[in-house]
Amino acid sequence: MDKILITGVGSGLGRLVARELRSRMEVIGVDRAPAKRFPPGVSVQRLDLRKRPFEELMRKERPRIVLHLALSDAADDRAARRGDREAAATRALLEHCVEYGVERLVVQSSGLVYGAFAANPYRMDEGTPVSGAANGPGIRRWVEADALVASFIWQFPEVETALLRFVPILGRSFGSGVGAYLQLPRVPMAMGFDPMAQFIAEEDAVRALVAAIDHPLRGIYNVTGPGEVPLSTAIRECHRVAWRIPSPLLRRVLAALHGRGLTAFPPGLTDFLKYPVCLDGRRFAAATGFRPKIDLPEIFGRMRR
Repeated sequence: MDKILITGVGSGLGRLVARELRSRMEVIGVDRAPAKRFPPGVSVQRLDLRKRPFEELMRKERPRIVLHLALSDAADDRAARRGDREAAATRALLEHCVEYGVERLVVQSSGLVYGAFAANPYRMDEGTPVSGAANGPGIRRWVEADALVASFIWQFPEVETALLRFVPILGRSFGSGVGAYLQLPRVPMAMGFDPMAQFIAEEDAVRALVAAIDHPLRGIYNVTGPGEVPLSTAIRECHRVAWRIPSPLLRRVLAALHGRGLTAFPPGLTDFLKYPVCLDGRRFAAATGFRPKIDLPEIFGRMRR
């Protein structure tokens, strides 16, 4: 069987992918957090990608495929202080992929790297400039890691590398800031703004990652869900109440809620509640045949439940 190494396997998404692949691949998982709740047959080690024990694992196991899920989901200033660590981990992983003969690399990123601005086009394809660093330090660390992989794609063509930029992922196993936002009893919105929003169910995100693993992809791909709706519609369909706040005060309100532990939604994403970040996912669909199976009413129904 093919051997695959999954970084960030302790995340909800990592556990789901490992469970999906274990019957047909030898799965080796790596995470900085303690190992727990992994399916049988998945070997998991608690390692830091920047340290020598991880390099020794790569040298010993020589996986043919690597799936990199090691970026955390938070986008606040506390997460930004981890940015250097995460960029260093990504850089070390890329170096080891070249040195130890990895043939295929799939990296999960986020469409948030494009940034939230009033001038954003209706649909952003993979050629849209990555400008999210201007939205604040919480997004900047994502942009830095994303840029490392984008550069790697062209520098090392011998490694089939796919960089997947996902729309927000929602699901029971995937703890995300956007999911936490839609779970608030009163959901803050910027008064006078109602941007279009996209979502994808965690099961479809897993299917997209598996499709990227199974296909010989090289390049950058947007991964989208079953469509888009105004943010106010998403809030209403989740049976929540929109709390419209004057735009200059919105970040302060979100910071207060986040600081008191009332929500995991980071104030660093405030601009994304004002301006649309809608992705064009046709390139990935054409390359892999991927189509989301779970529609928006079902996604919102799960959020209600």
